[in-house]
Amino acid sequence: MLLQAHGRVSASSLSEKLEVSVRTVLRDIDELSASGVPVRAIRGADGGFELLEGWRTRLTGLTPEEAQAMFMAGASGPAAQLGLGEAASTAQLKMLAALPQAWQADARRVSSRFHLDTVGWYRREERLSHLPAIAEAVWTDRRLAIRYDSWKGIVDRTIEPLGLVVKAGEWYLVAAAGKDSTPRTYKLSNVLALEARGPFTRSRKFELAKYWEESIARFETGLYRGTATVRATAKGLKRLRYLSAAVAEAIDRASLKADGRGHYRVTIPIESVEMAANDLMRVGAECEVLRPAQLRARMAATVRDLARLYYAVKRSSRNADWTETASSNRSPGQ
Repeated sequence: MLLQAHGRVSASSLSEKLEVSVRTVLRDIDELSASGVPVRAIRGADGGFELLEGWRTRLTGLTPEEAQAMFMAGASGPAAQLGLGEAASTAQLKMLAALPQAWQADARRVSSRFHLDTVGWYRREERLSHLPAIAEAVWTDRRLAIRYDSWKGIVDRTIEPLGLVVKAGEWYLVAAAGKDSTPRTYKLSNVLALEARGPFTRSRKFELAKYWEESIARFETGLYRGTATVRATAKGLKRLRYLSAAVAEAIDRASLKADGRGHYRVTIPIESVEMAANDLMRVGAECEVLRPAQLRARMAATVRDLARLYYAVKRSSRNADWTETASSNRSPGQ
């Protein structure tokens, strides 16, 4: 920017303006040249460094990598849900026009070769009719009166919206609530109705990214309240990894050694006996629960119920087949 504003500038002058050594200036000049900025050195008494004639950047300090990152960050899904899809597209066009011509091809290449899809597998993008209004309240610091479908039931609350988060394709609202204005997390798809209220004063100490990181850590710590020891085949270990990241990490940390039958013993975190039983049924006979006894008993009871159900179905099918065969063997009039 100094070169663009002042034209030719000597190394010593740049050193004084930037309060660094001449050696640092020379190294920075090399870095600028390597990043695509056409800086040329002029020797002689009136020499120094200058930009190639006619070259200018209209984006202050933006490097080619930063320009590419901006196009990579253009998540069309979330922007469209916020009602900003068209604005995001036109902003990218304006940014592209502002880039030096030598960088435009790289920026176009990023947007044509990388696509960000925030929605999880086997799911559809949520239709959130209240999202634009909530985003407006977050931006303008206005309270919201909401009707919310919580796990305890439908409740009415007045909240102070602090920020929005997209995680795994789902939108969450972080808002202060209650007399102590404690930040809490609300799932947007559970907001049934809302009404904008008066303004509020946002706490300067609140940091959205820090709150979210800490809340996720608290949630995951409190989620797994117990452990289970299982014996699994190699295939079973692979299936166990798909249950959750916490289970996969437990397997990775364990010092696994196969027994004579090719089975591995490992201790994994569980939420509850009921949830663990449901999850471990997906692993099938490739995994046997050793303890706790309550989980082993729950697995055995579930298997007995399934066997009883499918045995009854099989026996019923046999009877139906026998009845149909007997009817077909009867002669007309019988």
